[in-house]
Amino acid sequence: MEEIRVFLYFNGMEYLVFDFGGTFLKYAIMNEETELIEKSKVPSPDFQTSGKEDLFAIITPIIEHYRSRISGIAVSMPGMLDHRNGYLRTAGALKYLAGLEFGTEMMRRYQLPVSVENDGKAAVLAEHWKGNLKDVSNCAVVIIGTGIGGGIILNDQLLTGPDFSAGEYSYLCINETVTDRFSGFWCDYGHVGLSRRLARLTGENASDIDGIEVFRRVRSGDEKAIQALRQFTDGYAVQIYNLGILLDVQTVAIGGGISEDPLLLEYIHESMKRFRDQLPFGPEKDSLPCPKIVECRFHNDANLIGALYHHLYGDWIRK
Repeated sequence: MEEIRVFLYFNGMEYLVFDFGGTFLKYAIMNEETELIEKSKVPSPDFQTSGKEDLFAIITPIIEHYRSRISGIAVSMPGMLDHRNGYLRTAGALKYLAGLEFGTEMMRRYQLPVSVENDGKAAVLAEHWKGNLKDVSNCAVVIIGTGIGGGIILNDQLLTGPDFSAGEYSYLCINETVTDRFSGFWCDYGHVGLSRRLARLTGENASDIDGIEVFRRVRSGDEKAIQALRQFTDGYAVQIYNLGILLDVQTVAIGGGISEDPLLLEYIHESMKRFRDQLPFGPEKDSLPCPKIVECRFHNDANLIGALYHHLYGDWIRK
């Protein structure tokens, strides 16, 4: 396990909370006040070569390390999943878990209460509970990760849908002429998509460029980096506009690792202004919904906090 960072000590009820992602498995010990008592992460199993036992081999020592002090386990993870028992219709980057009733499997293995919620839905629960979407009745989050996750709150209720697909933005088609490649879908706007856009302009290898480097070059005035970032945020402006038209959400919160750099939101706001200015609807365009765009207050911790909220207050099988 990676060295654990200790934040504080709290003598009340404690929970082990996981956020399973395609790159890292993050985990934390938290209390009911959402305080992070301890927090760490380990690399995720290779999604192309791994199976479920590789995942369990990683999390079992973590669970056993904390077993004596926790009252339950809360999990946030990608995929269309039934939050009542953790059944994964799809599993995003963790494809080897698709078809597994993950919550029930974990309860059987570890003999502890286990709740499972989709990562994007966990993020919107966190922000609506104690974050930048608090007191906003109709809102959404967009999480920029390996793909694009999200969650939607309508009339103060989490939107799931009968197939639990609400908020699975990665599958949204954004180009009807390219439906046989990832570039035709919103998943192409994950954080790697920003690196790819700059690499196409410079001839570099995208794997050698991360978001931090892109933002560094933008601040230095690099025209190609500025162009890449504008292309990237222009795509977000279009889809946030669509969320406003389809669902009439009042506020959209942007999360994920690269959202911690304020340049991202600055460019998204500029892209939204350009997009709305060129709409062809005449004077009535000013009457069209325009969601307020904010950052997620909890940034990379939103999934952890929302998973805990679901564990404390959500609908799931507890035995």
